[in-house]
Amino acid sequence: MRERRPIERRCSKISCEQTAQHTLTYVYADQEVVIGPLAVQAEPHSYDLCAPHATALTAPQGWQVVRYRPEPDFY
Repeated sequence: MRERRPIERRCSKISCEQTAQHTLTYVYADQEVVIGPLAVQAEPHSYDLCAPHATALTAPQGWQVVRYRPEPDFY
């Protein structure tokens, strides 16, 4: 099995220099803001956020915030 290397990207918020830990994606069709673990690759339509910015995030009026927390691996 290949060893996973830690992903190192910065938070997308302007002037924030913290390491990103979450990825935010907008689902326009469902009016949802989805925040999950940091994506393996940076995507042009997603935003990487540090823990404080991910926690403080609010959705536009009428939208819902979905916080995805995957189950830990038990291999």
